[in-house]
Amino acid sequence: MDKGKPCVSGSEQQRALPLVGFRFLSAEQYGAGPYGTQFLAQLGAEVIKIEPPKGGDTARHVGPHFLREGESVYFHAFNLNKKSLTLDLNSDQGKKIFRQLVETSHGVANNLRGDLPARMGLTYDALKDTNPAIVCAHLSAYGRDNARAKWPGYDYLMQAEAGFCMLTGDPDGEPQRMGLSIVDFMTGTMMAVGLLAALVDAQRSGLGRDVDLDLLSTAVHQTSYPALWYMNEGDVTQRTPRSAHPSATPSQMFRCADGWMFVMCQLPKFWALLTEKIARPDLAADPRFISEADRLANRGALSDLLDGIFSTQPTSHWQALLEGFVPIAPVYQLDQALDNPWLDTIGMTDTVQHPDRDELRVLASPIRIDGKRLPNRAGPLLGQDSDDILADLGYDTDAIAGLRAGGIV
Repeated sequence: MDKGKPCVSGSEQQRALPLVGFRFLSAEQYGAGPYGTQFLAQLGAEVIKIEPPKGGDTARHVGPHFLREGESVYFHAFNLNKKSLTLDLNSDQGKKIFRQLVETSHGVANNLRGDLPARMGLTYDALKDTNPAIVCAHLSAYGRDNARAKWPGYDYLMQAEAGFCMLTGDPDGEPQRMGLSIVDFMTGTMMAVGLLAALVDAQRSGLGRDVDLDLLSTAVHQTSYPALWYMNEGDVTQRTPRSAHPSATPSQMFRCADGWMFVMCQLPKFWALLTEKIARPDLAADPRFISEADRLANRGALSDLLDGIFSTQPTSHWQALLEGFVPIAPVYQLDQALDNPWLDTIGMTDTVQHPDRDELRVLASPIRIDGKRLPNRAGPLLGQDSDDILADLGYDTDAIAGLRAGGIV
């Protein structure tokens, strides 16, 4: 494999995906790391998922929905387009095979506990003699170089410690985490960005390096402007009723006749448009609501007035009246969100073929290349590609059988 230039295949009219010809190895499990490397696989890279021979990635066993025993639907949220190699990285023979793969790879990723990459030989220092240009990305809970390196950690813990939970929910209720493992997803995405940035440099310099991400740092970084408000002005952002924006008003959920909608007048022009469209110009002229500061000071009164207006009609009425003029969205349950016809219009759902289900429905990548969504295929069965990968390394049928009998693969 030419490490300097990606391969180009297909007709001249059909350009290859950007990462075709690049190979990444990933000792990954569960959500954060696999979420990040899935972007690489969807962009055309060969991503070889390294899994323990017994049981594989823990994500394969996350219920409640399974395609077969040990093959969960959950797994396919994070592992589309990848290959699976079962390999015991704690064994000498497993390490040898891994280093053989490193010779023809461009990057290595892992999302292991912070103290494990060095012990398992997954760092740049451990692999640079095998391949000086190899890029090594490490995603852990708390980092690899501090007193918490050996601590286990998960998304929900980061939401708690980074302040997310105290920013989420009703002011009179208990703290709440976000409904999704958003810190995992953000950290995985940042890992992919860091890995690709290091890869660009390795392509021109011939030298790889380590790239580190940790869940807690990512979570803290996402506190963003409220963090700067506190760090510079001592302003501690609090939870707000109706998930309202801390300063812009009206920017929150409102009751309709049949549910809820979110209206966001982040700019003065949207407040003017809102009052015009709902035929209430008197609100724009009301001294309590003239400026943004006035509306914020009188948020409660404004919310009551708008509730009284919006609750007279269903959400669809207000959408038809306001959409395209005022930023507005219905507050959907998950089933409503995924059955939204707009997703078909923009191509955000896809189907892939799986041995146990002819049409497994999956989400499309949010990335489009040349105006098209990226192609998908189902996540691999455990060890599905082990024989082919080992054969490419020169292992014959008997040698592979011996490795399997010894629990190496």
